Amino acid sequence: MQFLDDSLLPENQEKLVIQVAPYGPQFTTADSDDIAVSMDAQIQKAVDCWNAGASVLHVHVREEDGKGSKRLSKFNEMLERLRHAVPEMVLQVGGSISFAPEGDASAAQWLSHDTRHMLAELAPKPDQVTIAINNAQMNIFELLSPEDCEGTILANPKARLAYQDMSTDATPSFYIEHLKRLQKAGIQPHFMLGGVSQLETVKRLIRRGDYCGPLVLNYVAIGGGAAGPDPFHMMEFIRQCPDGAVLTIEGIMRNVAPMNAMAIALGMHVRVGIEDNLWRRAGERMSSVEQVEQMVRMARELGRDIANGREARSIYQIGVHYNSADETLAKLGMPPNRQRGQRGHMLLAAE
Repeated sequence: MQFLDDSLLPENQEKLVIQVAPYGPQFTTADSDDIAVSMDAQIQKAVDCWNAGASVLHVHVREEDGKGSKRLSKFNEMLERLRHAVPEMVLQVGGSISFAPEGDASAAQWLSHDTRHMLAELAPKPDQVTIAINNAQMNIFELLSPEDCEGTILANPKARLAYQDMSTDATPSFYIEHLKRLQKAGIQPHFMLGGVSQLETVKRLIRRGDYCGPLVLNYVAIGGGAAGPDPFHMMEFIRQCPDGAVLTIEGIMRNVAPMNAMAIALGMHVRVGIEDNLWRRAGERMSSVEQVEQMVRMARELGRDIANGREARSIYQIGVHYNSADETLAKLGMPPNRQRGQRGHMLLAAE
């Protein structure tokens, strides 16, 4: 991404898209009074986040007993109700379905490839399904302090054992097929990338024509196999993103607010919610709605406008598909593929 002399001026930046993840499948009802369990409460949580200023909803679903649901029928039920309750909100289903273990001592793991492929068959269709690229460790404890875990299931040694060895299962045999199915269904993949190496793989997928469409992604700075909160690493990722990409910054626990403050200033977008963070400061809880409201205040202080649902859909280019690798490269501002016998550095095509 390029920064010109006027790129930091808010009137030249896209309106801020606030992505919210309010369902937190790794937490239990004892961890926070912000956990919605009944279907009515989960729908109301979406409405409350929308009213606070969020325009993208990261969807996980809970069963009536409070556990994260792995049943796609529950996702269908929730999506149907969300379409009526928040019709303009971008609905983004979490591609892990639920990474929460069934019991305290069970391994936390992503569901099988075949099960996750079925997200392309949800009805009604979500606008997006998130997709991880390349297997990686997902040790959510690496960046957590004792204060972050205090009073939650994450302070339980059995839960720590369940989560510290978790990994994202995203081999080429999964993501190439999954991208094919999502594109055929008209669902936009939202790439969740933990560093530059994963971004490089996505660029190769685009060059080979395995994905043709807008590049909408999160920089997932949650540590434990993904990037951490180092702002220099974040800036290198931003530098290597194609000019036409749409980038959201995602952190973990008390790193969320400072990283998002940088994202807002730089013209990127933000993600908040209790799936990522429970705290305002050590020992002081913060709900998903309060986190959305905090982002709205930050943006207003910098003079940056907040995107509504219609504007978020336009920024994300929901429903847009490109017909070839060449068209995708051109739309994203990437140099074209090298033609046979062509020498020298590749330049962007002149208009």
